[in-house]
Amino acid sequence: MSRDEQQRLAALHEYRVLDAPADDELEAVVRVAAMVAGVPTATLNLIDEHRQCQLTTAGFTGGDSARADSMCALRFQAGQFVHVRDARTDPTYRDNPWVTGVLADVRFYASAPLVTPQGHALGTLCVFDSVPRELTGEQIERLEDLAGVILALFERRRQARVMAELAAEAEARQQFTDTVLDTIDVAVVAADRSGHLTVFNRAARDWHGLDADPSIEPADFAEHYRLFRADGVTPLPSEEIPLLQVLHGGAVSDAELVIRPDDRPARHVVVGGRALTAADGTPLGAVVAMTDVTADRAQQQALRDAHAELLRSNTELEQFAAVVSHDLAAPLAVVNGYLELLGDHYATEIDAQGQKWIGATVRAVGRMQALIESLLMYARAGSGPCRRADADLGELVDQALTDLRETIRGGGATVRVTPPRITLPCDPTLVRQLLQNLLGNAVKYRDPARDCQVEVCARREEDEYVVTVRDNGIGIPADQLRRVFEMFARAEAGSTAGHGVGLSTCERIVTRHGGRIWADAAPGGGTAISFTLPVSRTPADA
Repeated sequence: MSRDEQQRLAALHEYRVLDAPADDELEAVVRVAAMVAGVPTATLNLIDEHRQCQLTTAGFTGGDSARADSMCALRFQAGQFVHVRDARTDPTYRDNPWVTGVLADVRFYASAPLVTPQGHALGTLCVFDSVPRELTGEQIERLEDLAGVILALFERRRQARVMAELAAEAEARQQFTDTVLDTIDVAVVAADRSGHLTVFNRAARDWHGLDADPSIEPADFAEHYRLFRADGVTPLPSEEIPLLQVLHGGAVSDAELVIRPDDRPARHVVVGGRALTAADGTPLGAVVAMTDVTADRAQQQALRDAHAELLRSNTELEQFAAVVSHDLAAPLAVVNGYLELLGDHYATEIDAQGQKWIGATVRAVGRMQALIESLLMYARAGSGPCRRADADLGELVDQALTDLRETIRGGGATVRVTPPRITLPCDPTLVRQLLQNLLGNAVKYRDPARDCQVEVCARREEDEYVVTVRDNGIGIPADQLRRVFEMFARAEAGSTAGHGVGLSTCERIVTRHGGRIWADAAPGGGTAISFTLPVSRTPADA
């Protein structure tokens, strides 16, 4: 087996659709394919090493057959649409069992390959009939579009599965983290940037005699959580609450206060903490660690020992607080810091097995942190940043026309950019795609009664640029001018109809730039599509 075939089979199995029940969406796409082709039968074929699996069918009962008997397996890896009017007269297919009557009596046959973005052919979307037929160019294009929809459904199912697996693993790791955090005898409390509590471990709950209440406002912390100055009598002012001090930019170390619940003994605690910031410096909140020093007040030496341990804990706390970049990661950093503290402080008291357990736990926390980062990166991969740069509108139009040269030539279109040429702050790749869609639509929906004329112009209005693509085509009905930007919406203004994705894609590109897009009727007939781009670039564009 060749390396290419191994990679193709790996891609097929990665989607986990082979032999799996087809969902309603896939069944609907196959039915639509049969309708588009005007035939009674269609099938979604997946081809593995030895067989052809008909995942779902329309007009007949599907099943598995040998790959050697498959019509689709003969050409699907070429990645091109196959269209055969009469298979009985075609040397490639006339001896195939699907043609000779052994498996079926196929005459007309057409298939659109299912090719992944990496170039791996998984199978085909196949339509066929027992009588000879021909397909129009538009029918072929729509069948190719439907093949793309099938791949998108495969990818959506794969992404949902991966996200579910990652979420399940993250939840399991979080439960482990919560268990470890509740095992330590140091009270750990964290708040988000607004001051509302997000972490309140077992020790904190025991000492305060209640659970954290995220609805409590920071100004009410002292009363609700029964916080007093070190004398145990004076209520602690809000500006002296360590968590709020850290949240407002201060660093707290060796702060002493008393927790005095009504139904249990008072506790003297020493508090240390620091602000939580993302890697880019964005504030995320604050965290404090509280150590119970009640019993140590009886002896000065015990007090000094407790103070030294608090300093060590604060050092560890500062180390992990400096690298926390997300609320979910904060408990992990706390656990990691205190595991290291246990290993260092009690190094001579913990046997080799204990040290091994501590090491294993530290490694597990590291894996969880890596998992969180991978999950965040994965979530960002589906919508990458809009990378703006200065781009000449005329050059962008020229690039779009190069990609559309066959369309322009076939439509006999004339495209001109009205001077003066203008420089736009935009993502050149995205705006070229935007212009290519608009120019392609202008030619596609041309008026057959006159030569196709398309004009691209731009102007600056205060803090934005306005770009307009104007044509003299068949136009858009007045009541459809807004609806055409909706996904899958089509304005049936003439005999040529698109599949309703192009203009919604244009709107998405413009929206990512912070602009607007709209359609108007052009003077003298036709359509004018205008969109705006902000003049200034923001740091988020980088």
